[in-house]
Amino acid sequence: MLLCGSVSADEPAPAKQQELRNLLKHDCGACHGLQLKGGLGPPLLPEALADKSDVLLLDTIQNGRPGTAMPPWKSFLTVDETNWLIRLLRQP
Repeated sequence: MLLCGSVSADEPAPAKQQELRNLLKHDCGACHGLQLKGGLGPPLLPEALADKSDVLLLDTIQNGRPGTAMPPWKSFLTVDETNWLIRLLRQP
């Protein structure tokens, strides 16, 4: 199903996509490195995520990782937004 021509029902609007990209760069990048090559947190590059399932990544982002610096983001991100970010992270 398409909305507004080329945006699918589970795809955020263009303005929201930009907000999510900014969150990824600045908030996630604070721990995972501004280039997402790793830092306090592991790298988030496509090759580093290749062996991780979408379910694992969704759970990690939404619920955090107890005992680590990874906080839960479910108060800030919907499941659809999280899935969109996962697809973005998997792009080469």
